[in-house]
Amino acid sequence: MVVAEDDEAIRELILHHLACEGFEGVGASDGLSAIRKVREGCDLIVLDLGLPGLDGFEVARRARDIRAGLPILVLSARSGEIDRLLGFELGIDDFVAKPFSPRELVARVRAILRRHGLDAELPVDRVLRFGDLEIDVAAREVRMRGLDLACKPREFALLLELARNPGVAIARERLIDRVWGAAFVGDERTVDVHVSRLRARLEGHAPLRSTLRSVHGFGYKFVPP
Repeated sequence: MVVAEDDEAIRELILHHLACEGFEGVGASDGLSAIRKVREGCDLIVLDLGLPGLDGFEVARRARDIRAGLPILVLSARSGEIDRLLGFELGIDDFVAKPFSPRELVARVRAILRRHGLDAELPVDRVLRFGDLEIDVAAREVRMRGLDLACKPREFALLLELARNPGVAIARERLIDRVWGAAFVGDERTVDVHVSRLRARLEGHAPLRSTLRSVHGFGYKFVPP
């Protein structure tokens, strides 16, 4: 993963704690070098908003152009509501304000990777198969008989969370925590909107029409086709 932070002491502190937990990381001291590191490949970027060269928001935009759905955790002293809202509009996964606890930061990194199916418990090359439906974690694709259904990053993460628990009703609150993160700003209707979008993609294929089922007053469950 990439740690984009212009303060060397903070950057090295984060890299040290990540390494202690078994994560491989590289540092970047400015926005342009962060983009270069993303192009070289990474699973997640820890991103300071106040980078020289390119600010964190622009780095986030360009990083997502390079790799759609790249997990991003923002770490910044700019913790106001406007910055948080701008970040979440860009699809940032989590927002940690400085000063911060390195242990909490690592825990949040683990949670983000888990939501994206990149944690150690789920190897990145794993493909979940339900008949003709395939959920490819490494490629971040949902396929029906080999056809990519072109799910958006958050739709993919939501379907993955439900599909990893087939037949289990999952509360909206838990889905928000697992897919959007604890720092999410909004309400539970966001889950309903994304489920509706997923259904629109899936219902074009007859075997998938009843895959995502509502549990009245509670949440949703995935029923394999």
